[in-house]
Amino acid sequence: MIRIADIDHVVLRAIDIDAMRRFYVDVLGCREERRQDDIGLVQLRAGASLIDLVSVEGKLGRHGGAAPGADGHNVDHICLRVEVYDEAAILAHLEVHGVRIGESGSRYGARGEGPSIYLYDPQGNMIELKGPAVTGPVPPLCAGEVRRGGS
Repeated sequence: MIRIADIDHVVLRAIDIDAMRRFYVDVLGCREERRQDDIGLVQLRAGASLIDLVSVEGKLGRHGGAAPGADGHNVDHICLRVEVYDEAAILAHLEVHGVRIGESGSRYGARGEGPSIYLYDPQGNMIELKGPAVTGPVPPLCAGEVRRGGS
């Protein structure tokens, strides 16, 4: 049986890799860990995980087809758990950086129900910043069970 421990990395195809790097480093606090310009890859440390940025013009990015745009995105959203969740301070920080901010609310995640904020990176990918769980996670379902209602 396979047992997933956590997310190792997420790969985003980037039209403007430098703008995406600045957003994830300067705004969200990731740090550049590794860069391979010959294949168009920048790897950013996000806590215990990595966010890989791949240039759509680079060796790796060309394999993914058309660049993300108004009619299609890389992913629905990526959720990043933040260590200290001070919603007012986070919103003020995002506004200073001119980040497009979406809805705030309570949402269910891997650690349970808790506060979160949606925002958008320079290419329109939706990012969720997740605070600490207020309630714990729901126990896993048994084979064949279907969860009703809730998130």
